[in-house]
Amino acid sequence: MHLFGGNFAHQVSVARVVGQQRRGRAGIEASLDVEYLMSAGANISTWVYSNPGRHESQEPFLQWLLLLSNESALPYVHTVSYGDDEDSLSSAYIQRVNTEFMKAAARGLTLLFASGDSGAGCWSVSGRHQFRPSFPASSPYVTTVGGTSFQNPFRVTNEIVDYISGGGFSNVFPQPSYQEEAVAWYLSSSPHLPPSSYFNASGRAYPDVAALSDGYWVVSNHVPIPWVSGTSASTPVFGGILSLINEHRLLRGHPALGFLNPRLYQQRGTGLFDVTHGCHVSCLNEEVEGQGFCSGPGWDPVTGWGTPNFPALLKTLIDP
Repeated sequence: MHLFGGNFAHQVSVARVVGQQRRGRAGIEASLDVEYLMSAGANISTWVYSNPGRHESQEPFLQWLLLLSNESALPYVHTVSYGDDEDSLSSAYIQRVNTEFMKAAARGLTLLFASGDSGAGCWSVSGRHQFRPSFPASSPYVTTVGGTSFQNPFRVTNEIVDYISGGGFSNVFPQPSYQEEAVAWYLSSSPHLPPSSYFNASGRAYPDVAALSDGYWVVSNHVPIPWVSGTSASTPVFGGILSLINEHRLLRGHPALGFLNPRLYQQRGTGLFDVTHGCHVSCLNEEVEGQGFCSGPGWDPVTGWGTPNFPALLKTLIDP
């Protein structure tokens, strides 16, 4: 904030840390999340949830979600920049975590997850390559955030796909009704679809939205670090913007936004800049030659409905 926050009102520190926090140096990931959530969502009280340990050698999402379920007073927007390969977790664990996502949605919480930084992903199943979806990005009950780059990385120019932006189709969760029309349109109109054997066209498709994910400055342990990139950056930015919209809603006596996806798809991307150029990465083989899905008009499995246009998004989301 000392370097970059001189011309806007902002909080000077995190309001509350929930959970265990070890002593030691700050990591770039946590620094990035806090700095851009508190900048994009300027002057809004921010909490940090810290959950050490692992579950099935992966992130302890259930531990964090149970903590949320047992608390009566919570922040309205939660932004998470972590994820795992869908296939790296047991079915029982994924379904249990997803049940907690349903509870959070029913409570009126907005949960944002990064879509991942491996494009469509890639793995081999019975000797054949397939795309590799990410979880919790693939849950139908969270809002998943992809990433973009500026066309000219040294200037504020048109946004194009950030080639690392995670996206695709779940192999676990069926496609929710709120997105069926948008996904069907993409699959029937895209001129650059990968072979159908690479993805589950009837699965939950993600991301839902996107934001800039390339070329960030992060200050970690008092050291400015340039060119930090990833959907770990776009996710807290989108979360900060939704927090500002919640503030306007609450001042009008309206409830917080809550589970956003049905409204996003119903409004067909109103309030978002549509990103229509670029493709993300996938399997490096002769069949797809490293190319996954490509963006296009409307929703796509690379940048979702697009990136936030704050005045327009505020106008479309401020009232119930």
